[in-house]
Parts: sequence; C-alpha cells; structure tokens
Amino acid sequence: MIIGIDASRANLKRKTGTEWYSFYLIKNLARLDRENKYWLYLNEEPSEELKAAVIDNPNFIFKVLTWPLYSFWTLGRLSWEMIWHRPDVLFIPAHTMPLIYPKKTVNTIHDIAFMRDSSLYRSAKAKTEGPFFRKLIELMVIIVTRGKYHSESIDYLYWSTEFALNRAKKIITVSQFTKDEIINVYPQVKKEKIKVVHNGYNNENYRQIKDKAKIAEIKEKYELEFPYFLYIGRIEKKKNIPALIEALSILKENNPEVKEKMVLIGDASFGYDEVKYIIEEYNLNEEVIMPGWIEEDDLPYILSGASAFIFPSKHEGFGIPLLQAMACGVPVAASDIPVFREVGADAFLGFDQQDKEAMAKAMVTLVKDQSLREKLISRGYKRAAEFSWEKCARETWQEITNFD
Repeated sequence: MIIGIDASRANLKRKTGTEWYSFYLIKNLARLDRENKYWLYLNEEPSEELKAAVIDNPNFIFKVLTWPLYSFWTLGRLSWEMIWHRPDVLFIPAHTMPLIYPKKTVNTIHDIAFMRDSSLYRSAKAKTEGPFFRKLIELMVIIVTRGKYHSESIDYLYWSTEFALNRAKKIITVSQFTKDEIINVYPQVKKEKIKVVHNGYNNENYRQIKDKAKIAEIKEKYELEFPYFLYIGRIEKKKNIPALIEALSILKENNPEVKEKMVLIGDASFGYDEVKYIIEEYNLNEEVIMPGWIEEDDLPYILSGASAFIFPSKHEGFGIPLLQAMACGVPVAASDIPVFREVGADAFLGFDQQDKEAMAKAMVTLVKDQSLREKLISRGYKRAAEFSWEKCARETWQEITNFD
C-alpha cells in the first residue's frame, strides 16, 4: 500500500505544536512500518532534520512539488498531484486537504478555537507576489467556495476545517475535548468517523535531568541566571499572555519576597504588540524575558532550571508543553480548562484563566508550598509516562491503514 503524507509542516525549521506533531509522527512511522511505501509531499527540498528522521527506512520517499505562488500549495499543487499520482491513502497531519483527494483520506484537526472566539486570530490577506495575483487568488477562492468565503486567513480556517470534516473518510483529533467540540459545532459530521489519538512528546529529550552543570551552562547561554517562571509557546492572544503579564504584576506588588522573573519562550504572533504594551505599562521590562524561539535540544535544560511552568491558555487542542514540563520534573500551573484536565489529570495546579489574581496566587503557591511542589512533580512523572510519540504514531498508523 502507498500512503501519502503532507510533510510540508514537518519540514519547517522553526516548529511549534502542529509542526512537531507532523515531524514526530513521520519519524516514528518510519521506525514502525517497514511494509508500506510512503510518499512525503513537500513544497521545497527536505531539511537535513527531516532526511535524518526517515533515513533508515527506504520505503519513505520525498516528493518535492514545486509551485509558483506563495500561497495555496495544498489546494493547487497537491491537488494536481492527486490527479496524476494518487496514493492509496492520503494523510494530512496538520493542514487542509487538497481539493482533489483519494477516497481514503485522513485529516487531523487539532482544535477549532476559531469557532469559539475568532478575535484570537489574525485575519490577513493571502501572501502573493503582487496585486494581480492577489486579485486572481481572491477570485479563485470566491469561485471554489461559491461566494461563501474570501482569501483572508480566518476564512481559510473556516472553509478548510468544514471541507475536511465533510470530505475526509476519517478525522483524527488529538483530544476527546476537540472531538466533543467538533460534534457540538458541526452536528452534520458523523461522530463515528472521528477518532481520538492523543499527542505525545519527545520522551528521548524531555526527561529528568540531573546534570546541574549542563543546566547552568544552558541557562547562562540565554542569560537566565536567576529564578524564573517559564512559559513555552507562541506569544499571542490565544495563549492568554497579556493576562499572564498582569498576573505577574500582581504577584510582584503583593509578594516582593518572590524573586522569580517570567521567561516567555516562543515566536511573536497575533497579540504580541499588546504583550509589549502591557510589559511597558506595568514597568516589567526587567522582569519579563523573551528570548524568542529556541532550539528544542536546549528546552529540556531551560525547563529543568525553572521554578515552575505556567500555561495560561484560553483554548488548546491538547497542550504538549504540559507533558514536556512534567517529564522534566517541573511543577505546573495551568488554566483549569477541560482539555488540560484531560491531558494533565491531577498533575497540575489549575487556575481560572480569566482571573489574574488566581493566576498570581497559583504562581506564588508553587514557589512557597514545597509539599505541593513535590506532590505535583511526582504525579507529573507518572502522567507524562502515559504519552509518547511512538504510542501516538502506532495508534495513528492503525487509523490510516484500517478502513471499514
């Protein structure tokens, strides 16, 4: 059997959640399946990292599909490929389906937060080489969607999600929460075709680290030689970073004995300007450190050097950083939202993500309550051990190779 995979996200250098999901699924599928042939579709030459992930399995073949436009590679070039060289099964791990697709197509949908609160997402025009192509793409989108949508990014989310839910033979969601959300928002979708396969995390990297000298070395590399709370993810509104900064201000005002700074690791995204403004407004320039995106190999050491991991998201499809922190032996405080309870169980301290006072109190508690810290760390190790990318890949393989 030939299985095609959209590997374009796995090929990106600066990966976050969905990109790592794509990458580690491909890497672990290459380890466990020596019988089927895999075509990995890319919009540019494969990175050395992606090559290394599948180098030991000759059944994994890269297919670079060139496309002249900045946007709509999936809808254009991948659709064209499906006409002439169609695989037996197509798996889309972190993007939209092509317009033309095999009967056996599986699409992962990570979350539908945009349906709950579209204000958390930037609505930008599609990237093009000039006004002519922008008008052409706008016209094509209007034709394809019969006038229902335009070429803005938020419209693309609306359309691509609905298209996948209606057309894919099978849908994978990374949490029961996301499946329940889809059933609630899209009642026309048959719930039987939605399969839950939990995300994993890189348990080869994220683990208890006892090398204090190496931790100190990595902290010094990023100039983090002080006690700190840690957040990992995009710096954006969806992650509730503005509220986290305000909570830090409350903490500093009411608890001057707590010396922890706040380290925010991740790329700037929608809402970053608001974060910068709040930092300035509360005079926290020396208390909030933003080193940007960091290589994954360094993250376990930065995590291990943190006083606590804080994850204040308003909405998530899963929450991989929860597991990464737990695996490194770091106590976690996070939004008390259903998906975090599904993933983290009783191994984190929950707070109301809309209550800045509660967020500040949780951070103080994790610094001062040694008994609770030890309890959460112990529970965290056990909870993280229940997840892995190998397990995720094995369950995903079952879904993409077995159809009724």
